[in-house]
Amino acid sequence: MRPLRPFNFNTSAELFPAAIRKKKRAGFTYRRFGTAAEAVQFAMEQLPTDSLNGAYLQVEEARFDQNGIRSLYESEAFPLPRRPKPAPAAETDADAA
Repeated sequence: MRPLRPFNFNTSAELFPAAIRKKKRAGFTYRRFGTAAEAVQFAMEQLPTDSLNGAYLQVEEARFDQNGIRSLYESEAFPLPRRPKPAPAAETDADAA
């Protein structure tokens, strides 16, 4: 087994979103990014959930599915700011009562 080397978020990447079969609208298509970090951020913050499901990210010879993309985004090594997480609805409902 090859030793794992750290993931390089500065490597160029290609994002291949899944086709949305149920909808007859123009969806997201293949997109190339200057850095893998930008591709991961776009996939997690911009793609609709139905497009992310089945999407994959190609970085050099490595391919990442939806779970792999999510792991990269949640990694401590992810170099870009993440979108703030929305506040849980239960807390706002409790505050109103």
